[in-house]
Amino acid sequence: MQRRLFVRGLLRTGALASAAATLALSAPLARAQAAWTAKPVRIVAAGPAGASADIVARVLADVLSKQTGQTVIVEPKPGAGGVLAVNELSLAPRDGSTLLVGVSSLVSEIPHIVKLKTDMAAEIKPLVEVARGGLVMVGNPSLPAKTLPEVISYVKANPGKVSFASYTAGTMSHVMGLQLNKAAGIDMLHVGYKGSTPALQDLMGGHVQLMFDGLATSIPLIKAGKVRAFAVSLPKRSPLLPEVPIFAELGYPQLEGVLWMGLWVKPDTPAALQAQIREAALKAMTQPALRERLLEAGFEVGQPRTPEQLGLSLKADYDRVGAVLQSIGFKPE
Repeated sequence: MQRRLFVRGLLRTGALASAAATLALSAPLARAQAAWTAKPVRIVAAGPAGASADIVARVLADVLSKQTGQTVIVEPKPGAGGVLAVNELSLAPRDGSTLLVGVSSLVSEIPHIVKLKTDMAAEIKPLVEVARGGLVMVGNPSLPAKTLPEVISYVKANPGKVSFASYTAGTMSHVMGLQLNKAAGIDMLHVGYKGSTPALQDLMGGHVQLMFDGLATSIPLIKAGKVRAFAVSLPKRSPLLPEVPIFAELGYPQLEGVLWMGLWVKPDTPAALQAQIREAALKAMTQPALRERLLEAGFEVGQPRTPEQLGLSLKADYDRVGAVLQSIGFKPE
């Protein structure tokens, strides 16, 4: 009897071991099946190393690599407001092995700023909104105004003496200042810069009094007390700056604006392949590690809008920016 039980135990143990071995062998296979290409995946980040697109691309690449077992590398590509990065994707095969991470302004703003030989909206297709953020209106702490209504009163009392910076002329950071001028009946002067860093330096140095800047670059300075935040352009208060009101709360709903960081593909990428890539990215966005790392970088995780919805929002933003710039006779360089 004991011998019979012992033999049964061995058989049961062997079956369990066999099942475990099968699972162990099938796990890498499942991961491999989740990958959409046999090649290493290259994500071109539309911007320099360490900038927002590069940070978001690396966060996404890390989670995707762990999730699929796929090799995912990030290649920063600065230059011409993202045009060089778009060109890089355009020249790549349509097999999903090359993707792009870049801000929505590639399509909604850059065509208004730079004379282009190609139609950006036709060159790249938004697949997933990976991360989102807005602009924050910030000022030098020495400015005798602690709220947006006080800023407006101060500008009215000092006509022609208050300037606002943008990180690039023609972008949303420029347009929002123009919109506030019109909505509030004020006359802030615009000073355009080549990036947030030099603009923020001049803001802290008192060379300009105000700026419309991205949350990611301004939050560290706000927390350190080096600049003061007045309002945020998001539809609701940012969890990164919960104490700062949104423009709509203060009576300026026209200054609502969301800038999002997207995962883009070549438009002629096969539909089934696009669906695979989108599914993998959306799954990655549910991971707490990705959400936490995006928050640390000054972004909220993106919303699961469809490519069609993203395309419509890009067209609406493109039209809005164009209308404002046309009203001041702005010309692309």
